Amino acid sequence: MNCILLSLCLFFNKPNAYSGDQKRESMNVNGIERAYVRYIPEMTDKKDIKMPMVISLHGGFATPKGQFHLADFRPLADRDKFIVVCPASKHIWHDGRNNKGIDDVKFIDQLITYMVKTYHADPERVYVTGISNGGFMTSRLACQLSNRIAAIAVVAGSMNENEGYAPVKPMPVIYMHGTKDPVFSNKGGKFFGRLTYSQDQAIKLWAKIDKCSSTPVVSNLPDNANDGTSIVKEEYSNPNNGVKVVGYTINNGGHTWPGGWQYLPKFIVGKTTKNLDACQVIWDFFKQYKLN
Repeated sequence: MNCILLSLCLFFNKPNAYSGDQKRESMNVNGIERAYVRYIPEMTDKKDIKMPMVISLHGGFATPKGQFHLADFRPLADRDKFIVVCPASKHIWHDGRNNKGIDDVKFIDQLITYMVKTYHADPERVYVTGISNGGFMTSRLACQLSNRIAAIAVVAGSMNENEGYAPVKPMPVIYMHGTKDPVFSNKGGKFFGRLTYSQDQAIKLWAKIDKCSSTPVVSNLPDNANDGTSIVKEEYSNPNNGVKVVGYTINNGGHTWPGGWQYLPKFIVGKTTKNLDACQVIWDFFKQYKLN
């Protein structure tokens, strides 16, 4: 259902009113053409400057163009000088098993290599975020490409259980999910035939891997929007290395990007909270970290 909803609405993009260079490109992965849209902020002197990179994954059956609209990191990229890349799935994100040779882990791995070599992305500061199906793929990449990714953020998604992958290396992570998501419940359970972790289970799993304190610091974010939503933040931390695992529970929030576009009516996908700017929060979190 989420695949169809996002494909219907995340098609058109805002007019490009940004100063950077946005372009669609493609590469060959296992004999299959794979596309992506990259945005590079304007620099006065680009020579030998390594910029951080945020890879932003769209939901199932959506597009990079739509992801730029829904989760628009470009104003932050212009200000703080980092690259944004929105890759395109083949309808949905795959892991390479029984998917006619489509290996999205290899695609993202190859994409990182290309962006580092061609556009001087900083290999120590590569970050991944995604929504829905793209959020699940983000979790997978955190497990399987932990040697290349410095931090992740998952919106309206989680992790699959018993899928042959699991966290093996400490990773700073964020999970954001609405309590009234009509597409994928923050309580987990079966989703398209697969067992999934709840948001709470995913956060605790990462907190254990990251050797964080067993008790989180819990806080309520200010209700400035008065839009019927409220946000509870849970933060686990490892005092020895500064790694954090953070959960944002969006009370009355839907299958949406916090602070983003209400891409479908509330009665279909739920509310988009305005009490949290996900792009800002995610970038502020990401920029604290780099690969050791």
